[in-house]
Amino acid sequence: MDAPRPTKMAATDVRLDYFNERIGQTLHVLDGIDMTVTEGELVSIVGPSGCGKSTFLAAVDGLIRVDGGEIKVSGQTVTKPGPDRAMVFQNDSLFPWRTVLQNVMYGLELQQKMPKSAMIDRARGLVELVGLKGFADHYPHELSGGMRQRVNIARALAPDPDLLLLDEPFAALDAQTREFMQAELLKILERTRKTALFITHQIDEAIFLSNRVAVFSARPAKIKEMVTIDLPAARNLTIKHQPRFRDLQEHIWRLIEEESARSGLMATN
Repeated sequence: MDAPRPTKMAATDVRLDYFNERIGQTLHVLDGIDMTVTEGELVSIVGPSGCGKSTFLAAVDGLIRVDGGEIKVSGQTVTKPGPDRAMVFQNDSLFPWRTVLQNVMYGLELQQKMPKSAMIDRARGLVELVGLKGFADHYPHELSGGMRQRVNIARALAPDPDLLLLDEPFAALDAQTREFMQAELLKILERTRKTALFITHQIDEAIFLSNRVAVFSARPAKIKEMVTIDLPAARNLTIKHQPRFRDLQEHIWRLIEEESARSGLMATN
């Protein structure tokens, strides 16, 4: 029997309110979120539009302080951003004046924990890992959208974070590139053995990538259900046509529809 894997992220009774100055009203965003992510897992979060998915991810990253409860990463309470977490956003946010290699090196330069030669070696290795061998000296404007997001992922991996946070990283890509990047992300995470928390509006994307999918309720968000994705660990895009995949997709869709109807929101697609 395999030993249980250690917990990388633990959220306990996390509550968060947000004062909207425009309408002069306090919005209750998160209402008692309890969830864990174990080492090597990818857990996706889905839910109705505006339910607080990205807000929760920002809280895990330390960009937003919670009003109640606690978030721990690798056993340490999150109070601010730190090198143990790395965020990948929807837009690639690369520095246009830096080459691919220089962009990947950026976090290492900030840490100043290794000599420049070691930074270059690590960055080159990550550029190759994400499938961009031969593009190290290119600039962002010379790359496609999918290639730029690969650079973004490599840059996030460079400081060797304990937890990778991905906030709809493929939303700006066309459908074909998006599916390709899903498969590539699985390969990258398998090779690096990283733990990840992934936000998406696409149910099929969540199922394809994840070990588990957390379905958030309408705001104020709670976890309506944590769905275990009981599909083979080794996945390719053909798995999306299997009956069990479609069953999981329909089940999660119904959960979100229930919350959307309850709150009067349009269901995600």
